[in-house]
Amino acid sequence: MLEEFKKFALKGNVVDLAVGVIIGAAFGAIVNSMVGDVIMPIVGAITGGLDFSNYFTALSKSVTATNLADAKKQGAVLAWGSFLTLTLNFLIVAFVLFMVIRLMNRLKAKEEAAPAAPTKEEVLLTEIRDLLKSK
Repeated sequence: MLEEFKKFALKGNVVDLAVGVIIGAAFGAIVNSMVGDVIMPIVGAITGGLDFSNYFTALSKSVTATNLADAKKQGAVLAWGSFLTLTLNFLIVAFVLFMVIRLMNRLKAKEEAAPAAPTKEEVLLTEIRDLLKSK
């Protein structure tokens, strides 16, 4: 059973998937930082200091706090600012992945578009064909 598990775990697809998940998690952390530390402060500066991650709507009258963390401790809140931030995060990730895949497809198309030079055998066969056609 251990030997069978080794064969399964070391197959190319499983290892490739594991690498993809690890890189994806690291990429997600980078994008989260970009959204939280770069983009949202710029959006906040443009909109007059708004910080969307702290926006919420109280669902109970007992909530009197002005920031999200304290409001959650007091009762039920609808944290729509966090949702907006995460949605923006998703859109950025999707756009970046789109651009990476687009670039990869262009590079792949260039490789396919440039046909390989014919081998010596192909050149010789073409010459023979042309000679036979001319007779």
